[in-house]
Amino acid sequence: MKRPDLIILIAVWEFLTVFGALIGMIAIAIFAFPEVTQEWGMDLAGGVFGLSVGILVLLCYLCVALIGGIGILIGKEWGRVFTIVHSALSLLWIPFGTIIGILIIIYLGKPQVKEFFAPPKTPKKQ
Repeated sequence: MKRPDLIILIAVWEFLTVFGALIGMIAIAIFAFPEVTQEWGMDLAGGVFGLSVGILVLLCYLCVALIGGIGILIGKEWGRVFTIVHSALSLLWIPFGTIIGILIIIYLGKPQVKEFFAPPKTPKKQ
């Protein structure tokens, strides 16, 4: 079966968000951590913990987007599922992530797109 038309565009979106999350993690490490570590006392532990949680959230988001982008490019069902999860998480990025996330979820739910990602059916042995 022929690859649906918008799959490449969706994969590009996946990889762009991977890049954005990576930039966010680098920005936290370069700009926020030095500012927090200049403070002393109880604020230091809370600041470092909060920034560490932020980096962990971005890392998880990055992994979901990367796995989804790779999987959708090679036509695997798990790639479609990861892309739907990534699109659902992108709904929180108002307004662009919301609009793109809704469009991707609708597109990946279409029957012909689901059929493309479905594993090939093997004939039953008698």
